[in-house]
Amino acid sequence: MTGAPSFSIPARPTRRYPHGSGVEYEGGTEFELRPDHRYTEPELAAVVTDILADGPYRYGDFHDLPMPLWLVRDEDTADVFRVAVRDGTVRLHVLPETESAGLRRFYERLRDADPSLSWAVDRRVDA
Repeated sequence: MTGAPSFSIPARPTRRYPHGSGVEYEGGTEFELRPDHRYTEPELAAVVTDILADGPYRYGDFHDLPMPLWLVRDEDTADVFRVAVRDGTVRLHVLPETESAGLRRFYERLRDADPSLSWAVDRRVDA
């Protein structure tokens, strides 16, 4: 992708509450951020952790999962989204109330964490 990605959200997930099993999401949009340099999963997770710790984020991680995953709230934009590290990428998962501003700001912080890297941004939509 050339230039700055827009992080437009063409489809939002639908939240369902199946009887006795928490919350599930159907459909939606995910942004996959891939660095031009190969990182290990622990290296990428450390970069994400540093960005989250620097703020303006409130976040929590999910334990006992096969990949690093955080629920993130940008306190400046009030956007809430999930961040996952998987297969050499950082993935931003749109939630029903997520707006583009919070996703764009997270991407900018990720990009600024190591200015020598370039990041490809791919958007996947599951309607």
